Amino acid sequence: MTEDQGNRDVLLEILKWTKFQGMQNVKDILETNLDTDVKKIIYELCDGKSSSEIAKISKVSDQTVRNYWKLWAPLSIVEIHPDYKKRYRKVFSLKEVGITVPAFEEPTEEQKEEETEEE
Repeated sequence: MTEDQGNRDVLLEILKWTKFQGMQNVKDILETNLDTDVKKIIYELCDGKSSSEIAKISKVSDQTVRNYWKLWAPLSIVEIHPDYKKRYRKVFSLKEVGITVPAFEEPTEEQKEEETEEE
């Protein structure tokens, strides 16, 4: 085994344990701040969708979504989406930390087209 391979193996082992330890901290922060099904749905939808898109799906106001973004950004559980400067994306998937995502329905392509035509 070369020295580089040995170093790589040690770093991978450190990464594994760091991720393991960090995931429990992340889960605790998410569970504390996403204490309702609505908040979990809104959080899970944070993938570049606009606040109005998320609001329609989660059945809250656009302002409510933006207020949550303002609360969650300092906690580093959401970040500004690199492609949409006024939108946020989640940093962690709820599923990846073992939190159940409540059921919700996203609009079909047909429904999205109808909404666009109405506007």
